[in-house]
Amino acid sequence: MTSLAFHGAAQCVTGSRFLVEAGGRSLLVDCGLFQGLKELRLRNWERPAFDPARVDAVILTHAHVDHSGWLPRLCRLGFQGPVWCTPATADLGALLLRDSAHIQEEDAEYANRKGFTRHRPALPLFTAADAEQAIARLRVARYRNEFEPVPRVRARLLPAGHILGSAMVELEVGEGTPPLRLLFSGDLGRYGAPLAPDPAPPPPCDVLVVESTYGDRTHPTGGPEAALGELLRRAAQRRGIVLVASFAVGRAQQLVFLLRELMESGAAPEMAIHLDSPMAIDATEIYRERAEESGLEGIEFHRGGRTLFGREVYLHRSREDSMRLNDLAGPRVIVSSSGMLTGGRVLHHLRRLLPEPENVIVLAGFQAEGTRGRALRDGARHLRVHGGDVKVRAEVAEVSGLSAHADADELLRWTSGLAAAPRQTFVVHGEAAASAALAQRLSRERGFACTVPRHLDRVEW
Repeated sequence: MTSLAFHGAAQCVTGSRFLVEAGGRSLLVDCGLFQGLKELRLRNWERPAFDPARVDAVILTHAHVDHSGWLPRLCRLGFQGPVWCTPATADLGALLLRDSAHIQEEDAEYANRKGFTRHRPALPLFTAADAEQAIARLRVARYRNEFEPVPRVRARLLPAGHILGSAMVELEVGEGTPPLRLLFSGDLGRYGAPLAPDPAPPPPCDVLVVESTYGDRTHPTGGPEAALGELLRRAAQRRGIVLVASFAVGRAQQLVFLLRELMESGAAPEMAIHLDSPMAIDATEIYRERAEESGLEGIEFHRGGRTLFGREVYLHRSREDSMRLNDLAGPRVIVSSSGMLTGGRVLHHLRRLLPEPENVIVLAGFQAEGTRGRALRDGARHLRVHGGDVKVRAEVAEVSGLSAHADADELLRWTSGLAAAPRQTFVVHGEAAASAALAQRLSRERGFACTVPRHLDRVEW
């Protein structure tokens, strides 16, 4: 018997955790943090409905923390197996886990020092030591190379096009004849996106687990360049500061690349770009070192040619470097993480820039329910930041074309690569409406038998 249980990313966009059990062994595909609504975040603190000490191995689709960020907690609760991923995901994952632990500890310390916590004292979800335990368990598998994470289960990682090193996970469980084939899409990227390859065609499968982050909508046609250029021109006229809330891995690199191209082409006025994220700076170095894995060999990452970090791009690694931005007037651009305004340095900039009407706050990707980014997107006039209410007077702009997620049409395009419909399709990693909409389209247009699972649902074969 083979079973699949949904311990996360079921009718929500975060906390990806899918438990496969077969032949007395258990395998976790992804081990992510829940983000957004408080009821979801509280799950991070709960003991899971499976025993972490009995999980034999983990396979990561990519490094973003909603897919990898609960690994330190899993290790603290007794997990001792290997964590399989691509080489780039191992590099980026180590970076993200260390940074996440640092933010956990720093936010707890800040909350205790400023006194805006109900907990006495506030504690981090996990520590730097927990993160190092998780990092020590990372094992690499290259794209398309078969490996055996647990006995009688064969696995392959295929390019997903979302960020550097992102993968879909193909499993063949050898208990039956023929074996049961499961395919986990992970987060699928867009077609023709900068700094990322197109998603690989899906291999034949009996069971498909597909993401649906944008399952009920399509991205604007024509790319984000026009919208970004217009925002920069307006900010320059007002001598304001453009604050871009960005994910540090993938999105930050894409943003700086596009901003410099706009300025160098004359489509936007020249202004300084400040990348205020040590993790984004380190991630860019990994992009350079792993460029061959995503076909990025033709891009210069530092100087000359089509630069990612070019003229008038300033890197802010230390806290002191970040604080110096408080003394700089506009126009200029600050790119800082996190992408949904859930934590990190961007909150300090947000608190300072939100009350001033000349400034622009740019939301550059998906904003989950319960996040500050979602509240701003939905028109909030006040925002809770570091225990205080901040008035929203700055312009708030969403540039959805920057998303690294495939939209509904692109998800349908990707599934068209399957010559035969899977026996079962599970639509995950989306809010309930988005998952339901994609399930309906897959059923109507592809003839797939679709289910939108609920949290902790379990199926058997």
